[in-house]
Amino acid sequence: MSTEHVSKDPLHGVTLEMIVTRLAASYGWEELGNYIRINCFISNPSVQSSLKFLRKTPWARTKVENFYKYSLRHKKLKNSE
Repeated sequence: MSTEHVSKDPLHGVTLEMIVTRLAASYGWEELGNYIRINCFISNPSVQSSLKFLRKTPWARTKVENFYKYSLRHKKLKNSE
């Protein structure tokens, strides 16, 4: 009998890079910057610069993770399982 624990957390096993990449592919940088008003999505956006900022800015990372979960619930992401 298997007693594997299956996480119900939609962020389980998903890296920050995967989140940013999926959001950018689904919304585009301009629209993403309109939804989440942080400079890394507005001024010269790229996955790498966004990751650098989000990794050292907990409040911004939380906003991005919450928007990702919202997008999953409302099936607004491309390439999501």
